[in-house]
Amino acid sequence: MKLTKFLLPTVLALLLSLGTAFSADKININIATQEELQMIKGIGPSTAMKIVDYREKVGTFSSIDELTQVKGIGDKKLEKVAEQITVSE
Repeated sequence: MKLTKFLLPTVLALLLSLGTAFSADKININIATQEELQMIKGIGPSTAMKIVDYREKVGTFSSIDELTQVKGIGDKKLEKVAEQITVSE
């Protein structure tokens, strides 16, 4: 009985901390460097450079969907990277 009283709160705390860690791991495409963008699974050096170039010419992204305006990023690639990125802090 004592083990259950200790174990349950510990497991709940661990699960809650994991949820925050995962959300904190997203890369902000509005401020990430080319090297940081390459850490996104599915984004290579060429695409990372295009994202940075787009940002410099057009400005920051207002939504993740706007990433499809970058040459070489279509709906399929966006779907692959969407869980890894954010446009807000």
